[in-house]
Amino acid sequence: MIKGRVKVINRLGLHARAAALVVKKAAEFESKITLIREEKSIYADAKSILSVLTLAAAQGMELMLEVDGSDENAAFEAISSLFETGFGEV
Repeated sequence: MIKGRVKVINRLGLHARAAALVVKKAAEFESKITLIREEKSIYADAKSILSVLTLAAAQGMELMLEVDGSDENAAFEAISSLFETGFGEV
């Protein structure tokens, strides 16, 4: 299992289009991918758009990213990269 923090840097936060990008990228991997909003104890399956949207992650918010599975390294890098690039909006 790999764990690390990701930060929402785009102005609109983790809105529907950004969440859809996360879900689309997560679906490419076998690993279980979870995003966690720790202060509210909200766990989101990164392969479910409704689950990701429940995080209500605004700009500047940090989330915990947990990836567990056979392709966890590649999955972690891919999802982290989406956050680092602001989902192509920055």
